[in-house]
Amino acid sequence: MTLAVAVERGRPTPLRLGVMLGVLGVVYGDIGTSPLYAFKTSLDHFSETGITYWEVYGILSLTFWSLILVVTIKYVMLVMRADNHGEGGILALMALAQRVAPSPRLRHVLVLAGIGGACLFFGDGLITPAISVLSAIEGLEIAAPQLKEFVLPIAVAVIVLLFAVQYRGTHTVGRLFGPVMVLWFAAIGLLGAIEIAYNPRVLLAISPGYAIGLVMHYRWLAFVALGSVVLCVTGAEALYADMGHFGAVPIRRTWTAFVLPCLVLNYFGQGALVLANPKALANPFFLLGPDWLRLPMVILATMATVIASQAVISGAYSIARQCMQLGFLPRMTVRHTSATEEGQIYVPQINGGLLIGVLVLVLAFKTSDNLAAAYGIAVTGTFICTGVLAAEVFRRQFHWSPWASYGAFGLLLLMDAVFFAANLLKVPEGGYVPLVLGFALLGLMTSWKRGRDLLLARWRMDSLPLASFLARLPQSRTVRVPGMAVFLTGNPDYVPAALLHNLKHNKVLHEKVLFVTVTNVDVPEVPVEERSTVEDLAPGIHRVTIRYGFMESPNLPRDLAALRTQGVDYDPMQTSYFLGRETLVPAMAPKMPFWRLWLFLVMARNAVSATEFFRIPSDRVVELGVRVAI
Repeated sequence: MTLAVAVERGRPTPLRLGVMLGVLGVVYGDIGTSPLYAFKTSLDHFSETGITYWEVYGILSLTFWSLILVVTIKYVMLVMRADNHGEGGILALMALAQRVAPSPRLRHVLVLAGIGGACLFFGDGLITPAISVLSAIEGLEIAAPQLKEFVLPIAVAVIVLLFAVQYRGTHTVGRLFGPVMVLWFAAIGLLGAIEIAYNPRVLLAISPGYAIGLVMHYRWLAFVALGSVVLCVTGAEALYADMGHFGAVPIRRTWTAFVLPCLVLNYFGQGALVLANPKALANPFFLLGPDWLRLPMVILATMATVIASQAVISGAYSIARQCMQLGFLPRMTVRHTSATEEGQIYVPQINGGLLIGVLVLVLAFKTSDNLAAAYGIAVTGTFICTGVLAAEVFRRQFHWSPWASYGAFGLLLLMDAVFFAANLLKVPEGGYVPLVLGFALLGLMTSWKRGRDLLLARWRMDSLPLASFLARLPQSRTVRVPGMAVFLTGNPDYVPAALLHNLKHNKVLHEKVLFVTVTNVDVPEVPVEERSTVEDLAPGIHRVTIRYGFMESPNLPRDLAALRTQGVDYDPMQTSYFLGRETLVPAMAPKMPFWRLWLFLVMARNAVSATEFFRIPSDRVVELGVRVAI
């Protein structure tokens, strides 16, 4: 990230090779593997009566202008300007939009848009590995037809292996990602350019007139085909989500100078091939090359799709951590796979859930053509959520006029809405998958948020004000014992329940007491100098506030040790952590619907303990139980 910031803030400099390789290896895997299936799936809608040149030109024109309007203009030129302290992604954009929203009602709407987009991203995380790996392995049907029956088993084996090595992290294999993707884009661009050389007239399809003509002539069938055309821009959200790793400038330059030309050349090359040989529509991507190159291209495509899947899986880990930090998911195990890179994490629960979901999709749909029906809804739904949030950010933060902000993003939202509506037609064929998953996750997240809010409200009602406790402490006969006690509390103005229970049962108070409140702020990372604040409350008693951004993982012992510079004599070997273990039960008159309450209780019982989440040494923890009715 340091290199990216230097490139961003300094004078314009040539794009460095290392940054370019990193961007290609991480950012463009998803959109870079779309030529495997996007053009074929789009043109299949017109194949029953035979393919004509202007149908090919129309699909190519729609594909080209989708890449220009959605990726280049919307994301590269506009949305990537809206960074949250250098970070991108829909949750970072949601936090930015909340910050400038003028009313609580609008903030609530923006939260729903951000969380809805995040839920659909998880759907994308399920479908991308399934369709990408399947479409690559299906190349065996062209390169070695006798292996056709092994396509599904090989795809399952590749997927299982991909998820099995996630716990090792991407640091080691990440060095190979960039060169592989350079080779991939160079190969698909060259193969497309060679085919275009035989029929250069195919480049006329760049004219938007062919797209308009196709829509005007076919109308309903063209509208249906838009649901497949949108597959060419899957992965556009990754450009924005990965901005924090590389900076906006390297992503923009790599897209315009290398990735976009290679994609356009390949799509137009496939079009030229189908015009020359209509039978090539069976698999125009792999038929672009000569016979001897097909098996190597299958291997290269498999590597590229694994990279694309890796990027989405890693993104799912990051989104899950952000949701935890923002209070929309219960605590889960977060393991850091790199000693130097904070962003390289592994979440076992998310990994296991994704693996099961991907395998179910592969075994249920069996081919990439069938899976294409399930793909577009997740992608276009996320586009709409991003557009809504970006319109508000550009209006309020960048001070665009209402006409400029809502006009520009209104047109882009209209385009996204058309794509989304076209994909809704695929619901019976598989489009229900991301919708069901998205609504289920939205129900889980909102139930958890509501339950936690009710729980905090109940704690405030039952807790003793801290000021009253401190005022009576000098007159009390409480025995002070050596050592330091750390009490975690969600509300710094009230006495933690664990302290009251400790006084009730043990009748002692440590000589040094820290009331620690962990807060999450709507920035990606909190600077070290702003991490913690200390307030003296009484002799030996301090109130500590520790802040974390939504891209960070808490490490309480490390940050408490840093308090020595602020006068707190923290000794890890003399410190005990007192935690309250809540047993949650339904109240006599629950304030949540039964199904939400049931979901909240299930998630609470399966949440990772505070000991593991905050990285507290287990041998220094004292847990005191308390029964809470909500």
